[in-house]
Amino acid sequence: MRSFAYVRPPDVAAAIRAVAAEPDAKFLGGGTNLVDLMREGIERPGTVVDVTGLPLEEIEELPGGGVRIGALVRNSRLAAHRLIRTRYPMLAQAILSGASAQLRNMATVGGNLLQRTRCLYFYDGAAACNKREPGAGCAARDGFNRGGAILGASPACVATHPSDMCVALAALDAVVEAESVRGVRRIPLAGFHRLPGDTPHIETELAADELITAVELPALPIAAHSRYRKVRDRASYAFALVSVAAALEVRHGAVTTVRLALGGVAAKPWRASKAEQTLLGAPATEESFQRAAEIELAPAEGLRGNAFKIELARRTIVATLRQLLAQGGAA
Repeated sequence: MRSFAYVRPPDVAAAIRAVAAEPDAKFLGGGTNLVDLMREGIERPGTVVDVTGLPLEEIEELPGGGVRIGALVRNSRLAAHRLIRTRYPMLAQAILSGASAQLRNMATVGGNLLQRTRCLYFYDGAAACNKREPGAGCAARDGFNRGGAILGASPACVATHPSDMCVALAALDAVVEAESVRGVRRIPLAGFHRLPGDTPHIETELAADELITAVELPALPIAAHSRYRKVRDRASYAFALVSVAAALEVRHGAVTTVRLALGGVAAKPWRASKAEQTLLGAPATEESFQRAAEIELAPAEGLRGNAFKIELARRTIVATLRQLLAQGGAA
């Protein structure tokens, strides 16, 4: 690892000024994997601004019934919080399904949002990777791509986003609050991460000098009846092959409200808007769930090693909605 300047600012304003003053500076939070990437030579910041001491650790109930979560709230604390467990159970379940207890005790909400892909070729300096080195090519397309994307991929990149938490946040209409010397900006989580296109190295809508300060969850009554389901190669410490965050409300046998997002299938948490539109007003039946899943996955494209994920995603969507219905989604 090459040498770098280290700064530990006393407050948010000082942290933002420190990064604005150094074009190659990087924020370091408890949940990022920046240090790992620096060890591997993938990231080479000239200045590291340590934000772990900033006062961004509050979980606050908002006047309208929503919740504001500070960017430095630890994942384990968030999953155990009463408001999250009762109002947004899919979020608590998503966090608890990711990583180990030790990592959850260190990882932060802001860091989770900004973690990089776990594609093998991204971490292999000898392999072609457009995300690591724009224009180098994508070794994953013809290589080991079992975990690769089936939705929203491009010839330039088939990597997936590894977060469980972000999938639930996408389904919950969460909003990311980011601050810079220009002021505060609010970014809907569903549009925060980018699909690869021709620029897979640009992963989010966050500017280089913006610091995530909070995530806000809206008041969403349907979220109280929600679930996160994760399918992976082993029962623990594994990234999702496919995951589903879902909430469902049924009245008089028809779907009145639904939220649905997928993980493990794209370079970003995938909000299943086509499936949601298909389900609204439809009978709450196995056939409707199947049809909605098929419509959402119609554009999916598999590679040699991951084509199975299309059918796996379809089955996981249907199984999750079926379970929500059985557990009391009807009124």
